[in-house]
Amino acid sequence: MPRYSKDPDAIAKLTPEQYHVTQNNGTERPGTGEYLDHREPGIYVDIVSGEPLFASSDKFDSHCGWPSFTKPIDPVHVSELRDATLGMVRTEIRSANGDSHLGHVFPDGPQDRGGLRYCINSASLRFVHRDDMEAEGYGNYLGQVENPQ
Repeated sequence: MPRYSKDPDAIAKLTPEQYHVTQNNGTERPGTGEYLDHREPGIYVDIVSGEPLFASSDKFDSHCGWPSFTKPIDPVHVSELRDATLGMVRTEIRSANGDSHLGHVFPDGPQDRGGLRYCINSASLRFVHRDDMEAEGYGNYLGQVENPQ
């Protein structure tokens, strides 16, 4: 099993927005993220550590302004933390090994798919297309990605 960690080289290559989101617990402006309307088959990984986080088959349009997923690929790759900032209590989602801020999880997702909405910043993600997953070391997750049309 691959080892994932906070990669200083990857951090050095982040754009200012990616750095703000992943390293300073920031949030991209709603409706602006690269992956908001993204529909290709594949997986989304932590931009810092490469940890596999979410599959395209679990992505849905929540109309909230950020990419939304019903569940992580493997819960071992995400950490949930209590977040009491901004005058409310929420559950923050971070990559488990890269410690990147990803977004938050809410209990208002599709009920028929578990009821959760993982609201994730595009700036914290890198997309790996289904066709590239094997070559990039994510072949074990091909079964979680829908077949190409």
